Amino acid sequence: MIRMTDVFKEYANGTKALKGVTFELNTGEFAFLVGPSGSGKSTIIRLLIGEIAPSDGEVIVNGQDMDNIKMRKMPYLRRTVGVIFQDFRLIENKSVYENVAFSMRVIGASGKDIRQRVPYVLELVGLEYKAKAKPDELSGGEQQRVAVARALVNNPRLIIADEPTGNLDPARSLEILLLLKKINDLGTTVLIVTHEKPLVDQFSQRVIAIDGGRIISDGMDGYYNYEG
Repeated sequence: MIRMTDVFKEYANGTKALKGVTFELNTGEFAFLVGPSGSGKSTIIRLLIGEIAPSDGEVIVNGQDMDNIKMRKMPYLRRTVGVIFQDFRLIENKSVYENVAFSMRVIGASGKDIRQRVPYVLELVGLEYKAKAKPDELSGGEQQRVAVARALVNNPRLIIADEPTGNLDPARSLEILLLLKKINDLGTTVLIVTHEKPLVDQFSQRVIAIDGGRIISDGMDGYYNYEG
């Protein structure tokens, strides 16, 4: 669950990135956060994953106040949030299996748990036959599916996808979004951050539109009201 209440963020250089942002994403929801470059999308992501703190207002993620969370609780919180980045961030010298398993190792998962969970997740994203392949042997769409598997492998309650289709052609982009919707149907809350209007228009889902650091629309037809 995400709740942002009257959130402001001003950076040290004077840039006012967010100007009173308020929205809530409930458990099990699937939503898009859309807006042009410089609208505040990246700042929202950084607040949600604890990279930065708000200048004012409240940011709650999975029950934790991100402005007051104790450092010892941050690793636990990050286990409940999976993040998918536009640039994949795969480890080039590791296989698909090893890339996904690495996310479990860093939180101290046992070898038995890794052996059980990784094949299941690779099958879920359609990569069970690519487990031994290295990233440079995969297509862009396959690499992004590895990134989805890595975000999913620790069974997070929430997945945040930052421009997950930015480097893909339209067909592969749709494939990735359909995969994320499938994951949402299994119970995981999903927030997709994007600026790709044609892609968003193919889904009848909630759209939160931001521009100039302010939420300008929020609803099932939010992106249609957005002209950025």
